[in-house]
Amino acid sequence: MNFPTNLKYTEDHEWIRVEGDEAYVGITDYAQSELGEIVFVDVNTVGETVGMNEVFGSIEAVKTVSDLNMPVTAEVLEFNEALNDQPELVNNDPYGEGWMIKVKVADAAELDKLMDAAAYEAFIG
Repeated sequence: MNFPTNLKYTEDHEWIRVEGDEAYVGITDYAQSELGEIVFVDVNTVGETVGMNEVFGSIEAVKTVSDLNMPVTAEVLEFNEALNDQPELVNNDPYGEGWMIKVKVADAAELDKLMDAAAYEAFIG
């Protein structure tokens, strides 16, 4: 299992990588392994501001569909269009090419409420 130290993590297994006042959001290596083969990622919140822990989309695997929750309050700027044709990028590279959305963080203080890599690794045991 991979736990990049430059990310923050949620209890719902999303990650966020902040770059200035923008950030990238996806699901963790643990989450993709639990879901299994990803077949579809649905995000219809581009252009909207989504609150911390609110649903910004859904992810469909062969046997289940799960909500995707926003790690911090943010405006959704962009969806990773590559996932339309290659949803398996989430399985193959969850922290890289498998990112889901690019956002503009509304309240950077909310990042302090998220787990660092060591805390997330302990959380999933």
